[in-house]
Amino acid sequence: MRNLAVVLSCLAFAATAFAKDDARVDALMQRYEGDVPGASLLVLKDGKPVVAKGYGLSDVEKHVPAAPSTDYRLASVSKQFTATAILLLAQDGKLSLGDTARKWLPELPPVAAPITIRQLLSHQGGLIDYEDIMPADTSVPLHDKDVLALLAKTDRLYFPAGSSYRYSNGGYAMLALIVERAAGMSFQAFLKQRIFEPLGMQHTLAFVNEGPAVPNRAFGYSEEGGHWARTDQSMTSSVLGDGGIYSNIEDLARWDAALYDNRLLSDASRKAAFTGWTATDDPTIRYGYGWRITGDTLWHSGETIGFRNVIVRYPKQHLTVVLLTNRNAPEPYKTALKVAALYL
Repeated sequence: MRNLAVVLSCLAFAATAFAKDDARVDALMQRYEGDVPGASLLVLKDGKPVVAKGYGLSDVEKHVPAAPSTDYRLASVSKQFTATAILLLAQDGKLSLGDTARKWLPELPPVAAPITIRQLLSHQGGLIDYEDIMPADTSVPLHDKDVLALLAKTDRLYFPAGSSYRYSNGGYAMLALIVERAAGMSFQAFLKQRIFEPLGMQHTLAFVNEGPAVPNRAFGYSEEGGHWARTDQSMTSSVLGDGGIYSNIEDLARWDAALYDNRLLSDASRKAAFTGWTATDDPTIRYGYGWRITGDTLWHSGETIGFRNVIVRYPKQHLTVVLLTNRNAPEPYKTALKVAALYL
């Protein structure tokens, strides 16, 4: 009965798809089709799902097909949720974006004293990449608190706070810890209580081994020697703030809708999130709070062992493309842009 309910839900969700566009979309998604790690694709136009479809397999060994209800590890697409959690707490008056990170995390080294929450959000903090300072023989997956412990022992920065840009996973791990201390609850509980449950995102969660299982879970794969090997987790996969959320395209449609109105964030908070506060390594891209800003688009990609994802929003055209994949290649951003071009 449960499988039937899932199928009916998927069919209802995709009921408005335009059949005339299926062939063009399928041609762009051909690499994901067949007995291989796959993808789920969502196209929203004027708030309605024009395409909501799975390709290939979410579990190669068990031959489970990918579907709109398949949950993928979002990787860095998670950062927009971490940023939203911070903005919600700012709206609540629990913290200020101008607060120093050390106000909430006094364990950070003295050299980090000037770094503000605002600078962590826009990757201007200069913190050392935790992947570069974690012990080579690490055998137990790191959590956000372990990232803090590593940074606490590293009294140096890449640059003075606010003077430059460097994409920082560690900065977003620190933001998750700030959420916990300001809210007085776990990061995953805050996300569930303040974002996922209010929006009806019933199958989205920040995944921890001791917590609820991921529903309809996709497992990650990497192509090795001409075959697909399961590469689902690494020693950094349990860090939540920079990339630990699992979700599906059905729930992300609800998330996208909330980014157009005040049901979560105020006009001022959304404007702040979608403002390009800092230049990046690419002269065509600026970074907001958990979002990259490129001309008419707001977007973010996510890459981790066995998963590559992207969400691209065209707010003026009221168009969004979400492409979630459980494989290490190809990079999905260009494919998402080609899909979007069919509907612009």
